Amino acid sequence: MFDQKDRELAELILDHSVTLKKGERILINLIGFNGIGLARALAAGARERNAMPYMDIMDPEIQRTLLELGDDVYWKDQAETAGVPLMEKMDAYVGIRASENIYETSRVGSDANSSFQQHYLQPVHFEERVKKTKWCVLRYPSAAFAMNAKMPTSEFTDFYYRACLLDYAKLRDAMKPLEARLRKASEVRLKGEGTDIRLHVDGQEWINCHGTRNIPDGELFSSPLIDSVNGTIRYAPSVYQGKPFEFVSLTVKDGVVQDFDSSNQEALQAILDTDEGARRFGEFSFGTNPVIEKPMYDILFDEKIYGSNHLTLGRDYDEAPNGNKSHIHWDLVCIGADVYLDGELIRKGRHFVPEDLQVLNPDRF
Repeated sequence: MFDQKDRELAELILDHSVTLKKGERILINLIGFNGIGLARALAAGARERNAMPYMDIMDPEIQRTLLELGDDVYWKDQAETAGVPLMEKMDAYVGIRASENIYETSRVGSDANSSFQQHYLQPVHFEERVKKTKWCVLRYPSAAFAMNAKMPTSEFTDFYYRACLLDYAKLRDAMKPLEARLRKASEVRLKGEGTDIRLHVDGQEWINCHGTRNIPDGELFSSPLIDSVNGTIRYAPSVYQGKPFEFVSLTVKDGVVQDFDSSNQEALQAILDTDEGARRFGEFSFGTNPVIEKPMYDILFDEKIYGSNHLTLGRDYDEAPNGNKSHIHWDLVCIGADVYLDGELIRKGRHFVPEDLQVLNPDRF
């Protein structure tokens, strides 16, 4: 069975996020049994639309074991035998991340992670799924997720559905004035505690994200000109590859990380040493979801925090490219920095200042 909120969320995903049509194939990928209610609702909804759901359900501990013991030969075989051939047949994809322990893969080594990313994640997801299907990825609530958010479980569950079931058409329209300003802009400056960084976005594409790829959503993203990033930036708590970081601080010159500090130096060093592109930036974004206020160690939520920006280490996106290629894409979030656009203050802390942008402030949304 599935409850009414899961049914509402499934309807949003099927009709808005992946616009599922009659006869289309959809792969529903569930990692962690906690999200089985939503998977059931999606499967039922797909059949009600005369589409064809395919189910892929994975136990997080088995996934960890495979990551720990996998190598180049194993992941190439997985990609060539099952991954790419199946994804090639799909019109749509929904990924439900429902593992209750966000640190499940924290002991997976850097070589093992690189092998998985290069030989499975890249060909199956980044080349086939991202480029050739209608896709959506989301988390699912749990007591463990609520604990990371430092909230009671019932309160967190209510927050989760409010953030996910936002009026995305309204949010899309609210972001349009900011999008118009950014398309005309040259320099962006972020200035706050531990942060004073500049980057250029002349002529770059901007993507207004309103629930078609991530749930929850609410970001406006592009990429900086690859050599234009200069200064220092301090990020909020983050988890990457199952490894926790209470803070990350970077010093950047001409687009390349020159120095760094964090609560997990060894892990950060390994990530930055992944490849040449790992020390450069592939995305710059504004977070605008008015429901999401603070970090909870989950990037699908944290990158949408209102009054935030993320300046992402690693690979760019094809929709807004800058030429940076890497096996990593780490969305690190900076919350509450003042934002200047070509010298004009457009956001003071977490609230927009110009009248045309105030519609993005939570009290006006």
